[in-house]
Amino acid sequence: MNLNEHYNQLYKTSAEAIAAGKYSIDLELKNESDSRFGITLLIRPNDEIKANIQHFIHELKKAEPDQYFYPDSDIHITVLSIISCSEDFTLNQISPKEYIETICRSLVEVDKINIHFKGITASPSAFMIQGFPSDETLNNLRNRLRENFKNSGLQQSMDTRYSIFAAHSTVMRFQEKLHDPKKLIQIAEKFRDYDFGKFDVKNIELVYNDWYQRKTNTKVLGDFGLR
Repeated sequence: MNLNEHYNQLYKTSAEAIAAGKYSIDLELKNESDSRFGITLLIRPNDEIKANIQHFIHELKKAEPDQYFYPDSDIHITVLSIISCSEDFTLNQISPKEYIETICRSLVEVDKINIHFKGITASPSAFMIQGFPSDETLNNLRNRLRENFKNSGLQQSMDTRYSIFAAHSTVMRFQEKLHDPKKLIQIAEKFRDYDFGKFDVKNIELVYNDWYQRKTNTKVLGDFGLR
């Protein structure tokens, strides 16, 4: 399945569920004792893209102000979840330097990564911006990272939840009962093919993060510039 088909199928199934009131509320969002942490390699869109995303978030907020919206500082694309968020993981279990070295080896032949944010998709509990890499560079990098980490002997849990191949950014999660699910889908439809813009990835970050990538709980372990 290609990326466009993946997003379309996800949206169709999820939009129908949300409109019918069969959505899911993320009960952990308000859990102040949530201690799920992990290590992620991620991309952050530039300021112009984030400003365009705010148009969508603004419309969603007007309809559903009680939900959870990602601030600009937290919007990201996951390159790879190296250690999935878990209550059992803490940063003192690993040596970040070894992870940085493995990532550097994986980045040696990486050229430019360009991503086009166009349209939105959904899950039963969230809305996401659809990201489309211009070529296979991002997925080739993911595959090199998988291979190098599996050969390194370092602690990792890549692909245990699912094998990532998309390039979306989550911008809204449901944390309360929706006021009007059908109206929310009407708003989503207006942005279904909205062009949020293209950007060249200037750098990739390695972070220690909570489940929602909140800036207040994030520690940057490494910052890798791309050519």
